[in-house]
Amino acid sequence: MKIDYDPEADVLSFILSNDPPFDSIEEPGGIIISYSRDKKPVAIEFLNASQHNILNKDGLSINFKTESMAVA
Repeated sequence: MKIDYDPEADVLSFILSNDPPFDSIEEPGGIIISYSRDKKPVAIEFLNASQHNILNKDGLSINFKTESMAVA
């Protein structure tokens, strides 16, 4: 994975794959998810990234939330 931030455009990109994007969907809040020809996500872009509370004066802050699964 590659992470890129363009401060001039205020766009934060997570490049998940080297596959070229074929299609994309813009989600509410200025989040664009790009997909490959075989419908796998290849990139996630945050427009106006400074408004998403991902970037701060100390750098990049990423939190992943997961749901716990019960094991029988």
